[in-house]
Amino acid sequence: MSTLTIRLPDDTAQRLKSLAQSRGLSMNKLVEQLSAHALSAWDTENHFRAMAATGDVQLALAVLDRLDAVDAKALTS
Repeated sequence: MSTLTIRLPDDTAQRLKSLAQSRGLSMNKLVEQLSAHALSAWDTENHFRAMAATGDVQLALAVLDRLDAVDAKALTS
C-alpha cells in the first residue's frame, strides 16, 4: 500500500472531513472510495471511447433513435 500526501485548501479539507464523518468513514477510506469512483468513471469513458472508435456509427445512431422513441412514449403515457 502507498502513502500519498496531498495539499488542499483548508475549507476543502474541512468539508471532506465533515463528509467522511457524516458517512462514518475515516478520511483515508473516504479518499479511497472517491478515488475508486473516479477511476471507475475514467475506465468506463475509456472503454466507450475504444468501442466508439471501432463501432458502426449508423447502428449507434439507430440505437439512440430507438431509445428516444421509448423515452417519448414513456413521457406521453
